[in-house]
Amino acid sequence: MSKSQSIIEQAERFGAHNYHPLPVVIAEAEGVVVRDPEGKEYMDFLSAYSAVNQGHRHPRIIGALKAQADRCTLTSRAFHNDRMGEFLEKLCAYTGFEMALPMNTGAEAVETAIKLARRWGSLVKGVENGRQRIIVCEDNFHGRTSTIISFSTDAEAHDHYGPYTPGFEIIPYDDTGALEGAIDGDTVAFLFEPIQGEAGVALPREGFLAEVRRICTDRKILMIADEVQTGFCRTGRRFACEHEGVRPDVMTLGKALGGGVFPVSAVVADRELMGVFEPNTHGSTFGGNPLGAAVAIAALEVLEDEELDARAERLGKRFRERIADMKCDRIRQVRGKGLLNAVVFDDDFEAWDVCLALRDAGILAKQTHGNIIRFAPPLVIGEDELDVAIERIRAVFEQIEELVRS
Repeated sequence: MSKSQSIIEQAERFGAHNYHPLPVVIAEAEGVVVRDPEGKEYMDFLSAYSAVNQGHRHPRIIGALKAQADRCTLTSRAFHNDRMGEFLEKLCAYTGFEMALPMNTGAEAVETAIKLARRWGSLVKGVENGRQRIIVCEDNFHGRTSTIISFSTDAEAHDHYGPYTPGFEIIPYDDTGALEGAIDGDTVAFLFEPIQGEAGVALPREGFLAEVRRICTDRKILMIADEVQTGFCRTGRRFACEHEGVRPDVMTLGKALGGGVFPVSAVVADRELMGVFEPNTHGSTFGGNPLGAAVAIAALEVLEDEELDARAERLGKRFRERIADMKCDRIRQVRGKGLLNAVVFDDDFEAWDVCLALRDAGILAKQTHGNIIRFAPPLVIGEDELDVAIERIRAVFEQIEELVRS
């Protein structure tokens, strides 16, 4: 038995079976390249669902982690620490918002935004407490908490977890008519993803974001953009909303904010909105901890200094054009923005075996919704590395019929 197989069996024996990972073990990682215990190299084309935008173990980020670990790692919010303020100022400058509230995970950021919207609705808009409504979209993915899965339309995420949290109305994605029709006097916010990542990199039509901004302004509800996966240069802009020059009222952030080495998340908004939180109304023991703050500062500096938004824009276009030219009758669509891309196969096509073949060819990618494969490498990938990856993908895609027959 190989060491990799032994590790997989150990995890399966002692771990809850709440994931179905690709049968590969990652033991070492650097930049775009990861290695298994046997020393075989692969190119990472998932980037921990965009948490590794800066590449695995970026030297500046690891350096910041080590330096801070030698000084102070945790104080809780009972006291100030000497890194959180610097981090929050840096994050506000990067996002263009006046205030930030730090948390740890993307789901916590979304929960925080929900609480902000409800509290604003009660205290500022004048909605009777308990009647606040938030509009969300079908096929959304905002996390795994009991409140968030209450408005999921994914049966695997939703079913058997009742009773469900009330106060949410689900409308079709990319449907501003449905949004406008769903708003009433108790509506406080519209929570949505500018690009639906878990749904298979579903892009809205051009103009959707601008229309959402107009409707939210006109109807006096909060526009909350979940940029946990799409943020921090992944789509070729700092944030996906920038593709239409749109500024939401609130953004939820996470994943790449921690540079792939530490969980860091945040909600950003202007002072008028964030002011609804007062002492003891919300918090987190680890939120804003000095270790996470030091890592996040370095993560933001890497994004800026290496101009990873421009790199993602350029290389993403190159990737989509090359994939679209491949000879594969099973492909129905190649879509995405920046380096967040998906290949959509026939509706009845099962892409698991294709992912296994890609693994054997040295490319790690994961399917979603059965017939869709996401391709999202670290944004630090070089042109030569991307071209090598594209040729490996081509070799697999052009043999898909043989995979299906076998």
